[in-house]
Amino acid sequence: MPNTPLHDWNLAPREAIALQKRLAGRVERADRLDPLHRIAGVDIGFEQGGEITRAAVVVLAWPPGESNEFEVVERVVHREPTRMPYIPGLLSFREVPAALAAFEKLTLRPELVMVDGQGIAHPRRLGVASHLGLWLDLPTIGVAKSRLCGRNEEPGPARGDWTPLTDGPDNEVIGAVLRSREKVKPIFVSPGHRVTLATALDWVVRCLGRTKLPEPTRLADRLASRRC
Repeated sequence: MPNTPLHDWNLAPREAIALQKRLAGRVERADRLDPLHRIAGVDIGFEQGGEITRAAVVVLAWPPGESNEFEVVERVVHREPTRMPYIPGLLSFREVPAALAAFEKLTLRPELVMVDGQGIAHPRRLGVASHLGLWLDLPTIGVAKSRLCGRNEEPGPARGDWTPLTDGPDNEVIGAVLRSREKVKPIFVSPGHRVTLATALDWVVRCLGRTKLPEPTRLADRLASRRC
């Protein structure tokens, strides 16, 4: 899956922040999706005390089969030296390069990508999912286990209940706090690129299995953390 270079990665933190602010204006918050046949999940892990970045991509066939079982049609792992130390708000500069290299190894192109991380639910509206979506020119959704910014009410107790995640003085809606499993802490869903919040929520709920995470990111998480 070749992609056109968007920018250089060798940036100082101040330069990276300035770039985020510019790129945020290029993120598409309207739906622009092709007919779906494959959904990818992306997660990033680290090895050797953080010295090596391990990017995992799992591609699933859509729709799932009987009993809502998803078929894995391709999976890849890419390892490379970690490019940037952990800096809050700049996680995409640490993770996306390895994710892009993993996508280069795919033989099948997904029509939708779910990323373990934030989309526009980011102080500068450019989390990992949004940044990756711009590079790939693919619809992306951020599915995070914790909140990076914003405020929210607690969602209801039933699976599928959600409340808006808002930020700023104008209470901009930047995502949703979704109860993906009854009696389990909610997850944080946000549009990445080329999807609306309603569409992001719809696809995350469609991809839920027996655990709190949607199957694309759950399986990518297992591969990134070497549990499968």
